[in-house]
Amino acid sequence: MSDDQDAVGAMSFIFEAGVLKRAARTGWWFAGIKNPESIAEHSFRTALIGMMLAAMEGADPGRVAMMCVLHDTQETRITDIPHIAKRYLTAAPNTAITADQVADCPPVVAETIASAVAEYEAGETLEAVVARDADKLECLVQAVEYRHQGIDGTQRWVDSSRASLRTASAHRLADAALTGQPLAWLSPPRPPG
Repeated sequence: MSDDQDAVGAMSFIFEAGVLKRAARTGWWFAGIKNPESIAEHSFRTALIGMMLAAMEGADPGRVAMMCVLHDTQETRITDIPHIAKRYLTAAPNTAITADQVADCPPVVAETIASAVAEYEAGETLEAVVARDADKLECLVQAVEYRHQGIDGTQRWVDSSRASLRTASAHRLADAALTGQPLAWLSPPRPPG
């Protein structure tokens, strides 16, 4: 494959990933959220949380952040299937979707992306466990924020997300989210003494 073809293939995946900026996280509609966050917005904060959790848990922050960025990229092709729908639908495995998405990328790019998705999906390494916790923790944080905005129907997301957490650091952050105020950072710090 020529360098120009490699660039076209890589750009195709970049364009496709851009769809995630416009694709909503559909499960929030059940909670009454009319304009929920996009998949890309969710993935951005998941990567930020993942990087922090990785540092707290002694995992590789870069690897975790990469898995977090990529964990929902398959939703360009299958959309964000709400949890209730998964009882009735069977989607292709994320690893297979990713393989199709990156098939025209330069081999080194395709392997980098495919290996991160496979590791995340297997959920066996510390980095994958942390990345999965970051995904669930981001959902919990988003539910808390929606609750603070007056949306009442978010408790099931808090409960299911919290129950899925595996690391001690994720549990500590969840506790802080549940007792904190999302906009507390806007208040200036009090002067000492």
